[in-house]
Amino acid sequence: MAAEDPATAADRGLTLHVGFAALLGCVTTLIWGATSDTSGYYWPLWVWLGVGLILGLHGAVLIARRTPSVRRAIAVHAWLTGLLDVALLVIWLGARAGTFWAGWPLLFLQALLAAHALIAFRDTLPPLGRQRELEQRVDELARTRRGALDAQATELRRIERDLHDGAQARLVALSLQLGRAEERLHDDPEAAGLVRQAREEATAAIGELRSLARGIAPPILTDRGLAAAVEALASRAPGEVAVSADHGARAPVAIETAAYFVVAESLTNVAKHAPGARAQVSIEHTDDRLIVEVTDDGPGGARSGGSGLTGLRSRVEALDGELTVTSPPGSGTRIHAKLSCGS
Repeated sequence: MAAEDPATAADRGLTLHVGFAALLGCVTTLIWGATSDTSGYYWPLWVWLGVGLILGLHGAVLIARRTPSVRRAIAVHAWLTGLLDVALLVIWLGARAGTFWAGWPLLFLQALLAAHALIAFRDTLPPLGRQRELEQRVDELARTRRGALDAQATELRRIERDLHDGAQARLVALSLQLGRAEERLHDDPEAAGLVRQAREEATAAIGELRSLARGIAPPILTDRGLAAAVEALASRAPGEVAVSADHGARAPVAIETAAYFVVAESLTNVAKHAPGARAQVSIEHTDDRLIVEVTDDGPGGARSGGSGLTGLRSRVEALDGELTVTSPPGSGTRIHAKLSCGS
């Protein structure tokens, strides 16, 4: 026969103790009822108090055995404090004293328990000065990070503007000059072919520069704001796209750029995975946040862990924002981004 588990044996012993205590209290109560006037003094109260205190000590021993050593002392102290609180209240009620004399010892017991808890967990609580220093440091890091992100976004827009007004304009001029040179070399087919090839390469380079500049930030986003840039995206989309946005509100540079790419990637996904589906873009701007939502009535089932959506989530979370994707199969897709505009 297998030996009984110690924990089970301890629980069995506590159960027997509870039964014995209840039996003893009930027997004394029956004796009191049979031998005394029930309207008189209830002396079995002291029997209940005695067996209850012993039972409470039994429970404290079990708690001490099962509580991790780090918390054992405070757990036993709390249990014993509760027992003494109950005992004091029962004694005060049984003594029928006029004044509540038990209040002071009760207050003293709670103060001792609170002091014990502070001493026991002092290593887990940061000092008030250190906590205040950490909070100030977090605030400072948040401000400097936002400033760095805004500076980065501004610099990227400057690069985009330089590409658009500088290198791209020069390549366009070069392509025109090559076209005129090709027309003048009609009597030299070999030279005309080389010029034509050079003009085609210049035209391809112009297309790549435009794609690169659009990938950094479209000029319309800088000049006319997020609402106009999103409407331009919607006009180029292959499907029907409705836009709801406030043209007057502007957000910080980094926030507008992130919101623009949320919309751009979302509409690209609609065109790729749900061709012909209708989409709706909503942009809500308040004093401290920018909310962007893109929905479509496509087949749904979009994977939030895909590379495109993962990149968007990283871009949004870098600005203390949140991005959620809801795409149940057969019910369309909803992409919701919340961006903080605070400092």
